[in-house]
Amino acid sequence: MKQPSDPKRAAKTGQRRDHARFVTAHPQIGWAATASIFALALVVRLVHVWQIRKAPFFTVLMGDARAYDEWAQQIARGDWLGHQVFYQAPLYPYFLGTLYTIAGRDLLVVRLCQAIIGSLSCVLLGLTASRLFSRQAGVIAGLGLALYAPAIFFDGLLQKSVLDVFFVCLSIWLLSDLVEEPQKRLSWFWLGLAMGALSLTRENAIVFVGVTLLWALARRQRPGQERVATAGVFLVGLAVILLPVAVRNSVVDRGFYLTTSQFGPNFYIGNNPRADGTYMSLRFGRGAPEYERQDATELAEDATGRRLNPAEVSRYWTTQALAFIRSEPLAWLKLQGRKIALLWNRSEMLDTESQESYAEWSTPLRLVGPLNHFGVLVPLAFLGLIVTWPLRDRLWVFYGITTAYAASVVMFYVFARYRYPLVPFLVLFAAAGLVALPRLRHANARSSALVAGVIGVAAVFVNWPMLSTDLMRAITEHNLGAALQSDGRLEDAIEHYRRAVTIRSDYAPAYNNMGAALRAKGQVADAVASYERALARQPDYPEAHYNLGNVLLDQGKLDDAIDHFRRALHSLPGPDVHNNLGIAFAAKGQPNEAITEFRDALRLDPDSSRTHRNLGDALASQGIQEEAIAHLRRAVQLDPRDGPAHYDLGSALLEAGMLKDAIDQLRTSLQLMPDSADAYNNLGIALASQGELEEATDQFQQALKLQPAFIDAQRNLAKLRSLRPTSEPPLAGGSKPKP
Repeated sequence: MKQPSDPKRAAKTGQRRDHARFVTAHPQIGWAATASIFALALVVRLVHVWQIRKAPFFTVLMGDARAYDEWAQQIARGDWLGHQVFYQAPLYPYFLGTLYTIAGRDLLVVRLCQAIIGSLSCVLLGLTASRLFSRQAGVIAGLGLALYAPAIFFDGLLQKSVLDVFFVCLSIWLLSDLVEEPQKRLSWFWLGLAMGALSLTRENAIVFVGVTLLWALARRQRPGQERVATAGVFLVGLAVILLPVAVRNSVVDRGFYLTTSQFGPNFYIGNNPRADGTYMSLRFGRGAPEYERQDATELAEDATGRRLNPAEVSRYWTTQALAFIRSEPLAWLKLQGRKIALLWNRSEMLDTESQESYAEWSTPLRLVGPLNHFGVLVPLAFLGLIVTWPLRDRLWVFYGITTAYAASVVMFYVFARYRYPLVPFLVLFAAAGLVALPRLRHANARSSALVAGVIGVAAVFVNWPMLSTDLMRAITEHNLGAALQSDGRLEDAIEHYRRAVTIRSDYAPAYNNMGAALRAKGQVADAVASYERALARQPDYPEAHYNLGNVLLDQGKLDDAIDHFRRALHSLPGPDVHNNLGIAFAAKGQPNEAITEFRDALRLDPDSSRTHRNLGDALASQGIQEEAIAHLRRAVQLDPRDGPAHYDLGSALLEAGMLKDAIDQLRTSLQLMPDSADAYNNLGIALASQGELEEATDQFQQALKLQPAFIDAQRNLAKLRSLRPTSEPPLAGGSKPKP
């Protein structure tokens, strides 16, 4: 029996249909449109790559790019397994390593390959939008990503962002197919592979898996057995990618690490009393990848007083972050609010290189940068979310993934490349919003005004200035200087440091690194002045204190050096600082304090041959011979090519009366440093003490040949010549070991 009509329900249904017609599905974009999207995206990226090829940062790699390049070169040389638990996501370095194996290390080839991958991402996104919304939306989405300024920028970097977005676009293209035909089990398998690969480029993208599983199991319109089966197929695809990595990590460290071991440090960086929502290195000024694992480990081990494996390091930092959240919940909530604002802000928060710096070389970035950026994309995507709301039953998996991924970024800290995987989702909905925009004038005036007001508020919110573009340019110049300095190009490095402080005169890391470069050039007074400028702008900058302490130690200003080393130790309790502080104490005639510092250094780095040698020398100076010899033996075991260590060990053995071992060590030291008069003299003493007077005479003569004014060698030779053949050998009273 037909039920009487409900006017209210009919009105509501009519309104929903009115909205739905904006996004009614049409046939997918054809081959011509697909080819046009790909061609436009590729041409724009090729022009960008061609123009930046003359920029200094094209071949001088910085930050993560430098680390990925070095890792890839190791892989290309045959080290495919590696020796440590992955600290950074591994897929991009293996992608690079494969390219290097095939084509050699050609950075232009890498960027050309990435331009192709980025263009394919545009095609996949266009196909997704056409499948979900309309042909028009598909074309707009594909072209929107093709001309999106940050996408052009990221596709030209040696960064994993190009793979991040490719696997995001591949995943949502497969999802759009499953929205229409969820029974396609092979598509579920491919989706598992795609999301597994995404998790190996962007670790927090593992949230995609959780939302997708929930969607697979919660589709009530499908039989329960089918839902479980499709979820299982999806997990099999995921396991094919992730299981080998987890097994590999367990083999190298005997622990379970699904992808990497950096969860704890990253969680702490984003959730601690000093956090500001962006990246702040655990030690100020040490944000380079080569320091991240080292600093996280050293600080955790210093705090716990023992050696830690990667899982224990991660747990330590996670515990520290949770302690902050529990103790200061209001401060933490305020911090989360700032991270949410940063996540949706138009500013592209760089970690190494800025888009603004590249725009100075790239016409595509200069042209599309002011027009197609995050501040434009987000309001349009918000409009798209509103007009596609009637399709929420079909689209909720996309809403869920977008929300989950955004939350996963806020959980840690905000970088432009960390939020970049959100861009395909935003472009998808922005395309639907643009398609609907001309038709909104036919909608209810009140509804249109409300939508316009909401979009206006969103536009103001995302475009509110929060970060300085000058600071980002200064960071780029500083990072370029650091890369040039690592390559030994000191003059070029100093020039870029000067550019950095010209752009931002308060940027302390540039002054610190400039000081290091000036010191390497022998301009010690200028280096001291540069370190002091760094400390004037950042008084608690530990690395600047450490560097200045080293210069002062070289100058013999021991009290000042000790003061700066101690200040560095407050936040940089590394083995090098303890070791150099020990050297300063030893030079000042405070051996007990020196021994304490050397022991602290060895606690943090038990395999430092230099520190074992220094501790052995300090112990020997106090007459603690047995322990001194043990540390000196360890020093030469760790570094058999260290001539001074062999000399110190031989001299300590000589003092202990262990003549045979002493002779062996002193002979080894002379093989490594044949111009050491001290070693010849002490070898002469050891040989004479064993009655080998003729050879001892030769050693003293060799010492005097190298150093004619060597008083100890003159006396030893004179005493040896005055002895009769039946006399006792001379007393072993030659030179003391040298530091």
